[in-house]
Amino acid sequence: MKVLFVCAGGMSSAIVVNALKKEGQKHDLNLEVLAVGTQEFDSEVRNGWDVAMVAPQVKHRFDGFKQSADEIGVPCQVIPPQAYSPLGGPTLLKLVNELLEK
Repeated sequence: MKVLFVCAGGMSSAIVVNALKKEGQKHDLNLEVLAVGTQEFDSEVRNGWDVAMVAPQVKHRFDGFKQSADEIGVPCQVIPPQAYSPLGGPTLLKLVNELLEK
């Protein structure tokens, strides 16, 4: 499963990527997770991703990200702020699963 995460950069992206990968390992899932900046999203989302997630820090640009993702059928959603908490992994994996069911 391939998860694309668009963010503003910095440590928050590393927290999300690591939390999601670790949670995936707990459930024997082979997750590929990539964090990209806002400028790279439009071109990167076209490279075969299953799900796109948007950091709360850039949610003001969500409509543009969602439009790009919708054009190619990739479900896209803003992650909740609690994804940065100690329970971030389960929260993120639940969101990924919900997006895949849409």
